[in-house]
Amino acid sequence: MASYIQRVLFKKTSFHGPSLVLSLWQTFKFLLIKVAFLKATADILAFMSPQIMKAIIMVNENHPSPYGSGYGYAFALFFVAVSQSLLHQLYQRNNMLTAVKIKTAVVGLIYKKALTLANSSRRNYTTGEIVNLMLADAQQLMDLTVNINLLWSAPFQIVMAVIFLWQELGLSVLAGVVVLLLVIPINALIAAKVTRLQKSQMRYSDQRVKLLSEMLHGIKILKLYAWEPAYQRKVMNIREREVDVLKSSGHLTTYSMLTLTCIPFMVSLATFGVFFHLDKENVLTATKVFTSISLFNILRLPLFDLPSVISAVAQTKVSVSRLEDFLCADDLNPEDVNTNYNGNHAVEFIGASFRWEKNGLPVLKNLSVSIPEGSLVAVVGQVGSGKSSFLSAVLGEMEKLEGTVQRRGSVAYVSQQAWIQNDTLQENILFGTNLNRPYYELVLESCALLPDLEQLPNGDQTEIGERGVNISGGQKQRVSLARALYSNADLYLLDDPLSAVDVHVGKHLFEKIIGPSGLLRSKTRILVTHNLTVLPHADLIIIMEEGRISQMGTYQELISKRANFVELTRVFSAEHTSEETTPMKASPSKEEDQQGRSLQQREPLKHKISSSDQWKILTNNKEKVATGGMKMSVVLKYLQAFKCRWMWLTIAAYLGQNALAIGQNLWLSVWTAETAEVSDFTEWKQSQNYKLCIYGLLGFTQGLLVCCGAYVLTRGSLSASRALHHQLLDNVLHLPLQHFETNPVGQIINRFTKDLFIVDIRFHYYLRTWLNCTLEVIGTILVITSASPLFIVVVIPLGYLCLTVQRYYVASSRQIRRLAGASHSPVISHFSETLAGRSTIRAFGHQERFIRKNHDVVYENLIYFYNNVISNRWLSVRLEFLGNLMVFFAALFVVLAGNTVSSSTVGLSISYALNIIQSLNFWVRKACEIETNAVSIERVCEYANLDKEKPWIMSKRPPVGWPDRGIIEFVNYKAQYRKNLGLALNGVSFQTKSKEKVGIVGRTGAGKSTLTNCLFRVLEGTEGKIVIDGIDISTIGLHDLRGNLNIIPQDPVLFSGTLQSNLDPLGKHSDLELWEALELCDLKDFVQSLPEKLLHEVAEGGENLSVGQRQLVCLARVLLRKTKILVLDEATASVDMETDNLVQATIKREFYNCTILTIAHRLHTVMDSERVLVLDAGRILEYDTPHNLLQRNGAFSEMVAEAGIRR
Repeated sequence: MASYIQRVLFKKTSFHGPSLVLSLWQTFKFLLIKVAFLKATADILAFMSPQIMKAIIMVNENHPSPYGSGYGYAFALFFVAVSQSLLHQLYQRNNMLTAVKIKTAVVGLIYKKALTLANSSRRNYTTGEIVNLMLADAQQLMDLTVNINLLWSAPFQIVMAVIFLWQELGLSVLAGVVVLLLVIPINALIAAKVTRLQKSQMRYSDQRVKLLSEMLHGIKILKLYAWEPAYQRKVMNIREREVDVLKSSGHLTTYSMLTLTCIPFMVSLATFGVFFHLDKENVLTATKVFTSISLFNILRLPLFDLPSVISAVAQTKVSVSRLEDFLCADDLNPEDVNTNYNGNHAVEFIGASFRWEKNGLPVLKNLSVSIPEGSLVAVVGQVGSGKSSFLSAVLGEMEKLEGTVQRRGSVAYVSQQAWIQNDTLQENILFGTNLNRPYYELVLESCALLPDLEQLPNGDQTEIGERGVNISGGQKQRVSLARALYSNADLYLLDDPLSAVDVHVGKHLFEKIIGPSGLLRSKTRILVTHNLTVLPHADLIIIMEEGRISQMGTYQELISKRANFVELTRVFSAEHTSEETTPMKASPSKEEDQQGRSLQQREPLKHKISSSDQWKILTNNKEKVATGGMKMSVVLKYLQAFKCRWMWLTIAAYLGQNALAIGQNLWLSVWTAETAEVSDFTEWKQSQNYKLCIYGLLGFTQGLLVCCGAYVLTRGSLSASRALHHQLLDNVLHLPLQHFETNPVGQIINRFTKDLFIVDIRFHYYLRTWLNCTLEVIGTILVITSASPLFIVVVIPLGYLCLTVQRYYVASSRQIRRLAGASHSPVISHFSETLAGRSTIRAFGHQERFIRKNHDVVYENLIYFYNNVISNRWLSVRLEFLGNLMVFFAALFVVLAGNTVSSSTVGLSISYALNIIQSLNFWVRKACEIETNAVSIERVCEYANLDKEKPWIMSKRPPVGWPDRGIIEFVNYKAQYRKNLGLALNGVSFQTKSKEKVGIVGRTGAGKSTLTNCLFRVLEGTEGKIVIDGIDISTIGLHDLRGNLNIIPQDPVLFSGTLQSNLDPLGKHSDLELWEALELCDLKDFVQSLPEKLLHEVAEGGENLSVGQRQLVCLARVLLRKTKILVLDEATASVDMETDNLVQATIKREFYNCTILTIAHRLHTVMDSERVLVLDAGRILEYDTPHNLLQRNGAFSEMVAEAGIRR
């Protein structure tokens, strides 16, 4: 369907280009025409009831009828009402299903477009904004489709009503038409204003969701740096502006409510007033009054709906415009890369230049290189030299400016930052292909994943969290490499996959997979790397410099040229530590022994729990769905947030306005009754002005109370919205990091978007409608019972049936709504996951498979939506049938009463009965809507009941300037990620000296990062304590601790915004300090070359910077945040050796008076540490100076020998 619409979209154009609306019309026109026909038929039948009521009143007035007795008319009224109800429900069913088909098609279009969007276009749309297109704009289009028939139906009903009113009141009806003509333009002006407000609200909503999305994806950084309050204030500031817009919109809604309630009164007042003054002989009879009142009541909805639907059209125009802009954005040009190449090379560039942005400068310039099939090509160069861009150019991810790019065969791609799906480990590796068990086992062994599987209770069926949050960086990269290896492609593009793994694991991966004797030896491999030990094995080495190929050749050729390559190797070998640039070879016996230790000694690994990012939570992270009735605590929370004064004022205002509405009709009834009894009309005509004034006074007082009711309800609901959002945000930010690592971010985003939208917009509307309908139903029953006391006999059983129907409906509808809410989260999560991994998906050519997966998750959500639609229709058919029975009995009883009741009483009774069909339906439906939509409040509030991390600030505060020495002491410290898992740290005891530099090493899963997590109390200990400068860190608040520690994490996380805001989010430092920090990180020249310099806009996730540059920005951030303790968590894994040495020198110089804990894969970065801590299986194996440890020939000495490091 989406593909068909996409084709039509660019074929069916308006005057301004491709039109989404015309494309949707072309696709769904027959369904839309069918729906319109049903609507027209139901509308025509609706006007028959007042005419039959008129006939019943005339029979009561002893006017003979040629068409039958009052009993016949009573049965006719019942038959027409039932027919109209059934047709209307058929229309509603088809209308909703057509609308959801349109929404589904648009969601499919957005998803498909996201997979083909060019990177130049992608930079204009953050993940949050694209998700908002799917959530908000597609929903807005669906909502309009539901109401689109009102554009013609409302005028049609107005014209029909005016024609029938002309028959009753003649020329005076024009006075009512004039009132309508005056009111509709005012409503149109208000609709235009609401549209402008909606644009503002959507803009603020986009900003809020975008910021929240980035915060949740970078939550680890926020927690480690204690930045939650600062970012919470940013969100709250945007939210306050959004609430101000909602408040203005609510005030305009007050006028809309006045229009809805008072238009029938204003039209009737003007019509009756003119009716009297046109001709002195004109007399209001029960027939004229109550037939007219029924027609005025029919007028109420179209008069209210018409401006609303016009406003909705204007609002949807904004959404359609946003959707069209996105759908018409530039796609990747598949012709940039010739994939049908049949030459002698696997990849060939001929004079090719590329850029990322549409009007940006070339990033790669004049590339000319031919890569032979089956060769290993190493791409090296400094940070920002264009290495990763080179691979992107091969993939066709960049815009080609000139030249030729050719490649052949299938492609497998391993990105620098591994992309992991929220699926089982096996499915991540298979990536949609069939399982070949022998080859699969070989892949697992080659990628050194077998030891990891031993730790998992479910083995390779263990579910990996969203974005791989519950596994380490090294494991992510190995899973990503395994996925590429299993695909058995022809061309492998490997973007520095060895940087995130330990040295011995990297050596194993190179030898088993990438190198000359690896599984891929017959494949073409292009390897971006900073590890120069692999270069002697490469068939071709490409050196990148400022986007150009500065040198190219074999290892020996480049060595013989003695140019920049020699300088590169010299830098690599700089200072007193180096890794050998000779081929990685070991004696067979030693190699066998090493591999045996790393891969076959499984027994110790069974007790080894990985570091903080490893397999911590192994349970299914699907969203839990609540069951049972709505909890009273949820209602009380909402009412508490609503505030009592607004609640009581709302009830009082609505009681008053409904009492006055009944008063108006009773006044008309008395008035017409007097008309029937008065023989001398002279006296009656003299009092008509007085009676008209009383009627008008009642109406205007009602209007005043309507305004008051709408105003106080708006104030109360906004108070509740503000409070619930603040509570939700506060609760989410206080959740432990473990929660984010085991639950998809989509679940939380769903609360802040869909659920909060219901709290903001929908819930108070349902509340207002329910309260109004409740009072209307009570008033109607009282009026009819006073006219026909026998009616009470019918009301009791019908009321019981009504409540029975409601009970059945609520039980199912509530649970369906919950299931629908839960099934919506996977749609968002899958969409966000696709956006994050679009380059990998495109590289593997799996776009169609992911489109099918999106279709599946959307389809599951639609199953619940369809059940919701059908359950609503089930309810409506039964309720309207009960309402029609009430109409029938009300008509039957007044016919049975004969002349014992006045014609005015007959008219009052039947007109109210006709009104009860709609009121009763609305009353039960809105009661159900309140309960089912309270699910959203329940979902918003449920985070209050989850376990929170320890308080940010406690009564005990550390002294100012703490820590001043930087002495860290672990005392018999034990920690575990879950009670049913083994200890991640087991009896760790050690102490650092003041200003000491300590290196922390160990194989994967040894507990290195767990140590860091315990230091920052991301993971709380089960036994023992950690003391910093004499203070037990468990006795102070988390922010007092984390705010006084410093860390450069493994994954460089940047937020969208300016470079300045990324360096200094709290705005504490001057521009001069920022420039000094950038200079120390060797970024000053790069930033000065940017047009906006410090105000350069960083894309979402820092995508417009290389990974190395992102890491340097993180280093600059740390330089600005001076503390006595610094933790480096594999901080230089993504930079080249020259930059690594620069970083190490900068840290050594700038943090000379600090205690530094360094976790590193590259052992040479800890060789100059004063002491080295060697961990294994959560225990300390060795802790001494590097020199002493090398003399012992223990675990550290063995690791150094494996890495090929010499002193």
